[in-house]
Amino acid sequence: MKQQIDRQIVPPATIGVVGLGLMGAACVERLRAAGFGVLGHDIDPRQAERIGLAPAERADTLSRIAQECDAAVIAVFSTAQVKAVLEGPGGLAQARSLAAAAGPLTTICISTCDPDALATMAAGLPRAQIAFVEMPVSGTSQQFVRGEALGLLAANEADLARVVPVIDAMVGKWHRVGGAGDGARAKLAINLILGINRAALAEGLVFAQRMGLDPSAFLAVARDSAAWSQIMDVKGAKMIAGDFTPHGKVTQSLKDFTLMLDQAQRLGQQLPLGETYAALMRGCVEAGEADLDNGAVIREIGRRRR
Repeated sequence: MKQQIDRQIVPPATIGVVGLGLMGAACVERLRAAGFGVLGHDIDPRQAERIGLAPAERADTLSRIAQECDAAVIAVFSTAQVKAVLEGPGGLAQARSLAAAAGPLTTICISTCDPDALATMAAGLPRAQIAFVEMPVSGTSQQFVRGEALGLLAANEADLARVVPVIDAMVGKWHRVGGAGDGARAKLAINLILGINRAALAEGLVFAQRMGLDPSAFLAVARDSAAWSQIMDVKGAKMIAGDFTPHGKVTQSLKDFTLMLDQAQRLGQQLPLGETYAALMRGCVEAGEADLDNGAVIREIGRRRR
């Protein structure tokens, strides 16, 4: 065990963050607070400045991440983008093979991906260049910043041991859920429950208001009832106030539910509530609300009048 601890990546090591959207920005904040150095990269070079990275903390290319970082977090949008970051021309694997750094770059993928595609990709990565740790996160970007997010880890013992301090810096708690792809499977099943809870809360609030109840007073009652779920605390007040500053975007929810429905189709399993939620998210997109917080589902439910 001492040999593993000696090899752990601890502050002030530099951690690359690839993808500087809501979750990537949350990673940067958590890593900095723990004393790690950060080097951020995004396909939109302006994003690094928007989230407050100093010029020295901005990487124009993935090559800099591969050459200068002790580990890297991948926080991009889609499975295809994860694959491009790791395996594409100029990606981390290729760049690491040309770097002076010794040993593989440990990459922690927090993106929600297609489980089967991710497992296939992970199996084909060159071990000499990339050590792959899968850790999709359950929680909004704000919960992530507060240290309340849950990491769903899928990795072998040696790779995990190396980056435990990095993982602990980012998430408040974590569970190991299996091999590569199982993190995504657990995340999709959790997000299925969360999305349905979110829609149920929105529908209940709309229904209560249509019946003449004050929504804020009703939410307080619902929180003390058997219907309580954490989503009431996270999204309830935002829904009532019409505050859709994104902590998890409509587009992200629709992407996740599309992955769920694709998986379910391959398995021959219907997800009737999942199909309904995906249709609600598509309604939000069609109404121009793609970049709003996914609590905007309350708007789509409110538009569904007889």
